[in-house]
Amino acid sequence: MSLDWTELLGFATGAACVALTVRASVWNFPVGIANNVFFLVLFAGARLYADAALQIVFLALGAHGWWQWLHGGERRGRREIRSAGPRAVALTVALLVPVTAALTLVLARAGDSAPFWDALTTALSLAAQWLLNTKRIETWWFWIAADLVYVPLYLAKDLYLTGAVYVLFLVMCLAGLRAWRRERTDLGRAAVAV
Repeated sequence: MSLDWTELLGFATGAACVALTVRASVWNFPVGIANNVFFLVLFAGARLYADAALQIVFLALGAHGWWQWLHGGERRGRREIRSAGPRAVALTVALLVPVTAALTLVLARAGDSAPFWDALTTALSLAAQWLLNTKRIETWWFWIAADLVYVPLYLAKDLYLTGAVYVLFLVMCLAGLRAWRRERTDLGRAAVAV
């Protein structure tokens, strides 16, 4: 097994990005943008085209999320953690099916090495990133679902370090869900006290 520098740098920036997100730090966005660049190069080389293209989308979404967290809240202030609500979650889940189906067809024609799984993780990741950009707790459930597919996909592609980082991401996502729930509860108590 040879270690690729892009995989190593993707591992390091990815772990840092998720750790910062768990702490609800806005710095997750610039670190995440660096992570996208490393993974773009890595996934293109592994012929995981949707994952590679996803990194380009994540670059744009990262810039959007960075702005949202700083200026997307009340009176153009910082955005607070909140719930997406059942309608928004149902719509997000409903959109996963057609997006995954369409991407699977495109990726199969493009010679992707795992079209369905690559499409599914892409759709889940896009949904998770959108919810992250708007600082919704449900982001963690979508990241957890994506990571449960990413780990075996990357191990099957001999991307062992990337598979390992996604196991770490999965654990960190569980911690993030817990931390964001706790912070939201604390914010609710503080609002009631005022």
